[in-house]
Amino acid sequence: MSQKILIADDEPNILISLEFLMKREGFEVVLARDGQEAMDAIERERPALVLLDVMMPIKTGFDVCCEVRANEDLHDTRILLLTAKGRDTDVAKGLALGANAYMTKPFSTKELVQKVRELLGATP
Repeated sequence: MSQKILIADDEPNILISLEFLMKREGFEVVLARDGQEAMDAIERERPALVLLDVMMPIKTGFDVCCEVRANEDLHDTRILLLTAKGRDTDVAKGLALGANAYMTKPFSTKELVQKVRELLGATP
């Protein structure tokens, strides 16, 4: 059984390309287009990993990260923040809020796949 990944981003081109990439790597993929949709999908689908954009409408990725970490039932959910906000303070904030990892855009797809496998404990 493949592991489930939620991709949350408000940019359609990023959603499509990440969905293609993760499916090609053998993962089951769920998509969300804003922070509220992401939170609803996390509670409903219980993905092993969330690829979470920081700057999204309704709720930011930071907001979603806080909600996931505050929910005991979602404790095992891994969160990888993907964002254009690459300042040290942004990275520190994301990790302080409970993200497992942080990657800044643009990123290489090879590095992303490597990080996803690392977070899920999967070997290539």
